[in-house]
Amino acid sequence: MLARGSRSSADVDTQSNYAPPHIAIRLRRLVMKRASGRCEYCLIHQEDRPETHPIDHVIALKHGGRTEEGNLTLACVSCNNNKGADLTALDPSSGEIVPLFNPRTQNWGDHFALDGARIMGRTAIGRATVALLRLNDVERLNYRQSLIAADRCPQITMP
Repeated sequence: MLARGSRSSADVDTQSNYAPPHIAIRLRRLVMKRASGRCEYCLIHQEDRPETHPIDHVIALKHGGRTEEGNLTLACVSCNNNKGADLTALDPSSGEIVPLFNPRTQNWGDHFALDGARIMGRTAIGRATVALLRLNDVERLNYRQSLIAADRCPQITMP
């Protein structure tokens, strides 16, 4: 029996050295592989950040979301922290409350595009997600610009 707060070898992930106890290593690896190591909101690759991308519950546990493949996404620390447990946000164009982008059921390119370093919302869902996740804060824009200069940022442009 393990002491309280101890982790068994089954809880240790070779890539991040730790997986939260409520997300099995097998499930964590599946989410990371499915996302190709990129944040599913801002597209920043895990290798381009010093901290490990956490696994995010699209629908938070407190809202009845489950820890299962269809409700988990890879999110960088900034996106994860800004999203929190939110499910909706205001579309800055219409002022309407709309659902946030759901990487499990929606296609990134349908709702967003990159215009240089800026992530543009193509839809109300995209605009609300960009605003709530603060995807175009100056620090994040500068970081993406440095990744573009190093040819490390995906180039998905607006039509």
